[in-house]
Amino acid sequence: MGLRFSEVCIDAADIHALASWWSEVLGWPAESTDDGDVVLRAPEGAGPDWLFLAVPEAKVVKNRIHFDLTPDDQDAEVARVIALGARHVDIGQGDESWVVLADPEGNEFCILAAP
Repeated sequence: MGLRFSEVCIDAADIHALASWWSEVLGWPAESTDDGDVVLRAPEGAGPDWLFLAVPEAKVVKNRIHFDLTPDDQDAEVARVIALGARHVDIGQGDESWVVLADPEGNEFCILAAP
């Protein structure tokens, strides 16, 4: 195949703050690009890099795509990312095994049950 999945692009009002937050959550290093964006470099085998792009508008509706993160300990990771500034959100998920949270700019993501 001629294509490789290399980056996930994330729009943000404050690319430095949001990239720094996700860098803390994931433990991935953040670096500025030559274009003035910020990229989180995924460790080998952890998936694509995350590229944060500045946009003038705020997020106003539910994400059409989101991240599912698999922890070793769901309760501990939920508590850790909430302490970093995430918040619980209700997107109509009901009582499920995953926990839906939002990052500081309101982007939803899920912390799944531990394997």
